Amino acid sequence: MPYWLAFERQVAVRFLREGRMQTLLIIVGVAAGVAVIAYISALITGLQANTLNKTLGAQAHLTLRAPDNAVVAARAPEPGVQLLAQTQPRSEPPRSMANWQTLLPLLEALPDVAAVSPMVSAAGLAERGAASKSIALVGVELERYDRIVQLRSKIVAGTARLGPGEGMLGRELADDLGVRVGDRVAIVVGGVRDALRVTALVDLGVRELNRRTVIVPLRAAQSLAGLPGGATSLDLTLKDIWRAEALAADLGARWPFEAESWQQANAQLVSALNAQSVSTALIRAVVLVVVVLGIASVLVVSVVQKRREIGILRAMGATQGQVLRVFLLQGAIVGVLGAVLGIALAVALIWAFTHFVRGSDGLPLFSIMLPPLLALQVAAVACVSGVLAAVAPARRAARLDPAQAIRS
Repeated sequence: MPYWLAFERQVAVRFLREGRMQTLLIIVGVAAGVAVIAYISALITGLQANTLNKTLGAQAHLTLRAPDNAVVAARAPEPGVQLLAQTQPRSEPPRSMANWQTLLPLLEALPDVAAVSPMVSAAGLAERGAASKSIALVGVELERYDRIVQLRSKIVAGTARLGPGEGMLGRELADDLGVRVGDRVAIVVGGVRDALRVTALVDLGVRELNRRTVIVPLRAAQSLAGLPGGATSLDLTLKDIWRAEALAADLGARWPFEAESWQQANAQLVSALNAQSVSTALIRAVVLVVVVLGIASVLVVSVVQKRREIGILRAMGATQGQVLRVFLLQGAIVGVLGAVLGIALAVALIWAFTHFVRGSDGLPLFSIMLPPLLALQVAAVACVSGVLAAVAPARRAARLDPAQAIRS
């Protein structure tokens, strides 16, 4: 601390020591506020990251597909005539994207794109003996698709392998059909029938997906769906998931394909995440206001209690600026001590949540941590708030008339 603040620091510390109980209570109050802000921020951040990981763990960040055929009226309406019409789109087989092989390297060269995977999707049936289940057939190139959804990490039985005549099943679908790794299953798509050997069972994190997903090699899906050399969609994984919506708009304008971001596919999830963020910001603001008011109220009381001392200091030659800095230093000291104690308390709360809050499977609900940058930001806000809270009491103390203060 600069030597020219030695007087102010000595007086500020002495005033804080004389009101030990008040000082202790306000430091504890600041620490509680800092701990709440840091803990809630870390908790919501961890919850949102866990939700996004589970949601996006089984889907692409952005998907390109061929546009749907539009159903138009037989003739244009005449001017001034209102037509009441109802159109029903026809059932169509899967449509392939035109020139998707040429598009693949162009997408991979984009700076925002981390991985691209072609896919053939089709509806069909899986049959095993007397059991028959409707399925969503997914044809992929294993290495490319693994970079999209980390498929290998979702294997619960068997080996991640997609050779000719092989496929992977969702774990619930395998239970419904009564099959295990190594068994054979018949797949029927649009009247075309084929058999595949199950190489692995996967858990995609969503029960309904596990109940209907069959993953086969891309060529096998092309043959079953009647799309030789085709692809119904291109899945993209981005380096920054929050760039998906802007990139989807850009790609949709650049090429004649429908571009759907994960935000569009999960509109309710995005709304929930936004609501959580707004709620967290409100909690931070309210707690911060409480902390500022607490520090200010204690320092106002300190000014009233120390009127005589302040008058004596002014009579001995202390300037208004020095008195002002005394109380500003008190606010800064309270803010710093409260911030340090609050960050330590937040770390303890996070440790307790991680070690003692468990799900039904006995594992932690999700992982949370307090990033160093967030801890520094919260601590800095607490320190600045302490100084700002001391401004009004400091100005009041500096304006005290020495003669009146001594006589009071």
